[in-house]
Amino acid sequence: MHIAFLNPQANFDPEDRYWTEHPDFGGQLVYVKELALALGRMGHRVDILTRRIMDPRWRGFEESLDGYPGEPHVRIVRIPCGGDHFLRKEDLWPYLGTEWVPRIVDFFQAEGHAPDVATAHYGDGGLSAALWEELGGPPYSLTGHSLGAQKLDRLLAQPDSNLVDLDVHYRFARRIAAERVAMSRASRIITSTRQERMEQYGHQAYMSAVDPHDDRKFAVVPPGVNLEIFGADVRGADDDRVARYVEARLARDVAEHRCKLPTVICSSRLDPKKNHIGLVHAFAESAELQAAANLIIVVRGATDIHSRKGLNPTESAVLDEIVSVCEGHGLWGKVCVFSLDSQSELAAAYRHLSARQSAFALTALYEPFGLAPLEAMASGLPAAVTRSGGPSESLYDEATGREFGILVDPADPADIAAGLLRLVGPGNEWRAFQKAGRQRVLSCYTWEQTAAGYLEVFAGLG
Repeated sequence: MHIAFLNPQANFDPEDRYWTEHPDFGGQLVYVKELALALGRMGHRVDILTRRIMDPRWRGFEESLDGYPGEPHVRIVRIPCGGDHFLRKEDLWPYLGTEWVPRIVDFFQAEGHAPDVATAHYGDGGLSAALWEELGGPPYSLTGHSLGAQKLDRLLAQPDSNLVDLDVHYRFARRIAAERVAMSRASRIITSTRQERMEQYGHQAYMSAVDPHDDRKFAVVPPGVNLEIFGADVRGADDDRVARYVEARLARDVAEHRCKLPTVICSSRLDPKKNHIGLVHAFAESAELQAAANLIIVVRGATDIHSRKGLNPTESAVLDEIVSVCEGHGLWGKVCVFSLDSQSELAAAYRHLSARQSAFALTALYEPFGLAPLEAMASGLPAAVTRSGGPSESLYDEATGREFGILVDPADPADIAAGLLRLVGPGNEWRAFQKAGRQRVLSCYTWEQTAAGYLEVFAGLG
């Protein structure tokens, strides 16, 4: 089968440049890359269609055709639109129908063979797939990841926000209109959890475009974990170096008598919705948690908690707020901030910290699925994770009542602290959750299983 992935705003390359350095270089890249490689290894021909960029600030996306070493069935196809320079995804809307999609049609006409099916990601990919199908392109599935209506709701709930300014920056009117077209025209919609299906697609902004109760329209296919990187029993080339690096940063930031304590590690983009500040408040307001563990916050590109070089204003503001809490609660000597620059380095740090019975934390205000906790769990770290969103399904089996991680209320610092203390405190539940969490990943969340789920969906497209 010949499969096309449509991702106009996500820029893929063999070296995975810039991951997490910009909101457009987030978890979707991991998702699409790993799924495409899994499908390619099954013998299917896969093209990742994205936008060509020729911008000295964002090097590595200049070639029209590219790929991944040792993966002969997967191509990266870069189609130009909107000029050469990098553009935010919010600024790509005018060019999708006028430039990007017509050039995709031209590309495959020149090759003499069009894909059998397409899978579109996010609203811009979905709109592109609908326009392509209208021009005679293949049927498509839509994976929305996160939808604009929920993001707009969250932003409008913030103090001093207003719809006009938000629309100017995020282009919500265009995004939601595009999402409505994409979901109404899609042959199937793929979600990571049933909760995502009911909550996101059931929003009033999408009424009449799609019915979330229509089982013929939807399929739940969870994403997976790359066990070649995030395996507890994998020893990567970076492990020894990263172990020394982590210990050196702890020695720099943490009081000497605390250096051997377990840690609570948080690794996500510095974005207010990721709620780092909720985690820091939980740590600051619990003397018991402070006695049990140190807090590590991984910030890509930051040399320490006072570093702002390379951070955008939003990221700097989040870090400033963290510093303020640390100063106000006397947390110096208990909090450590440093950078890890790749997935392999992150996995190596997880494995190293697992040896001292550390825990992973993700306290996002809402997490559509939550791949990061599963990666940490696969690497040997039990996790305390927001109950708001997908983790409420991946870390908990409602039918049996079995816990695979600790679900916490992201709005309640006391609940966050209590959940973490079950893992790093005196309750002695760390090993049970480490074992349960890793087994959960191995049995339910691998990319091979995700690819099989997509193939089942593709078989019914038309």
